[in-house]
Amino acid sequence: MLPGFTFGELIKKLVIAVCAAFLCALSMNLFLVPAHVYAAGINGAAQLISDILLDSAHIHLSIGLLVLILNLPIALLGWFKVGKSFTLFSFITVVLTSFFLTILPIHPLSSDLLLNSIFGGMISAIGVGVALKYGISTGGLDIIAIYLTRRNRNASSGKYFLILNGIIIVIAGAVYEWQYALYTLISRFVNSYVIDMIHTKYQKLTVMTVTNESKRLTKAIQDQFDRGITVIPSYGGFTGSKKTTLMIVISHYELYKIERLIKAIDPNAFTNILETNKIIGTFHTEEQQRAVQAMKHGEHTQKAQKTLGYQDYEHFQKLFHSSAVK
Repeated sequence: MLPGFTFGELIKKLVIAVCAAFLCALSMNLFLVPAHVYAAGINGAAQLISDILLDSAHIHLSIGLLVLILNLPIALLGWFKVGKSFTLFSFITVVLTSFFLTILPIHPLSSDLLLNSIFGGMISAIGVGVALKYGISTGGLDIIAIYLTRRNRNASSGKYFLILNGIIIVIAGAVYEWQYALYTLISRFVNSYVIDMIHTKYQKLTVMTVTNESKRLTKAIQDQFDRGITVIPSYGGFTGSKKTTLMIVISHYELYKIERLIKAIDPNAFTNILETNKIIGTFHTEEQQRAVQAMKHGEHTQKAQKTLGYQDYEHFQKLFHSSAVK
C-alpha cells in the first residue's frame, strides 16, 4: 500500500489511469495516426519517430513501444527529482497507454483531416483532463516541464510545454507536408481547450476555505505542504456565527491532494478555488517543500541548504528552533 492512500483511493486512481490511457490510445489509433496528425508531448514524438523511421529507413517500430522507451529515462528523472508517488502513477499510465496502442487496431473512422484533428484532440483531452483532476499525469512532458520549472523558478511549465510541442510540430511540417503541422495545431488547440474545461490551465491556484476546524486544518496542511497559510477571522452573513477563512496558494498538481485533505478534516467546509495569474513573493517548489519538511523533523542537511538557499534555510532553522524551545 502506498503511504497516504487508502485501498479505495488507490483503486480509484488505478481505474482513472486505465481510462486515461485507453482514451489517449483510442484518440491516436482511430483519429490522429491514420491522418498523420500528431499527438501532444512524448506520444506525438513517438508517432513522428515511427513515421520517419518507416519512410526513410523502412524500419517499423510500433508507436506503443516507442512511447514506453522514450518515457523510461523521463520516469527515472521524475522518480529522483519530481516525486515518487506522482511519477509512479504517471508511469503506470504510460505503460497502459503503450499496451492499448499495441492491441488497438489502427482504423480510421473518417478520411476528413479536420474531423480527425478535432476528435483526436478532444478524446485525448478527456483522458488527460480526468487524469489531472485526480492527481495523475499521463507522463512525458509533464515530468520534464515540472523539472525544468524547478530549475528555473521564474518560468512557468506552460512555456516548456509550448516549446517542446512546437519542436514536434515544426519537424512534422519540415519532414512532411505543412498541412499536417497546421492540422496538428488545430488538434492541440482543441486538446488544450477541453483540458481547461475539465481541469485547469492555470499552474497556480488560490484555495480559500471557510471552516470551523481551522486549527486542525492548518496543522494538517502544514504537515503535508510547505505552503504559507493566511488565517482570516470571518463570520457567517446569515447566522453571524464565527468562522475562520484559510487562504493558501498551491500548484495545480496539488489540487487533488488538498481537496482530499480538506474533505477529511472538515466535510462541511466551504472551499473556493481561484485561478492565480501571478505571484509576487516566495512560492516553494515541491522539492523545496520536502526540504522544509525534513528540517521540521530535525534533518538539517547540506542538501536542504542547497535546495532552499542560505537565506531560506536560516529562516526555517530559526523558526523550527524557536518552536521546539516553546
